[in-house]
Amino acid sequence: MLTEEAFSKLLSSLDSDPERAGEKYQALRESLIKFLDWRGSLFPEELVDEAFNRVARKLDEGEIIHDLAAFCHGVTRLVFLQSLAHPGHNRQVQLEDLPHIAAPEPVAADVRRECFLHCLQGLSAESRHLITDYYQDEKRQKIHNRLSLAERLGIPLNALRSRAQRVREKLEQCVMQCCAKTDG
Repeated sequence: MLTEEAFSKLLSSLDSDPERAGEKYQALRESLIKFLDWRGSLFPEELVDEAFNRVARKLDEGEIIHDLAAFCHGVTRLVFLQSLAHPGHNRQVQLEDLPHIAAPEPVAADVRRECFLHCLQGLSAESRHLITDYYQDEKRQKIHNRLSLAERLGIPLNALRSRAQRVREKLEQCVMQCCAKTDG
């Protein structure tokens, strides 16, 4: 489990100024996501997060890393190679193999907002708090919020991401169904 202390060490290894460290973290994360995207990774964000978790644990264990960006690229590459052995990796479908689907008519923003609020209220209180807390704030503050949320729930950061993803998918499905009913 990634601790807040380990993540703080990772950020401070990027820069001593917290604001610049957050910016460098975001830039490095985006660079690593592109790196994996170019190699055909189906879930580059998840793999980059796992790589950062491993690097942060190394730093927390006292390992000295002289070139953090290069080290992160190496760890990300290894995480990607390990993911290739995962049985679900080859589930990629070619665009030509997908069925042709007509694009839905655009839904008015106010209808979409009403559906969103309706669906948000339909979630359990726990799910509603999780999703609103998960997507609160921006940049460095968002990172710290997610770490403290995971700590408060007593789960690893990756488990928090999975929970938030499941809630978001449920919310999106509800909003789409609501918009379709309202529109039709």
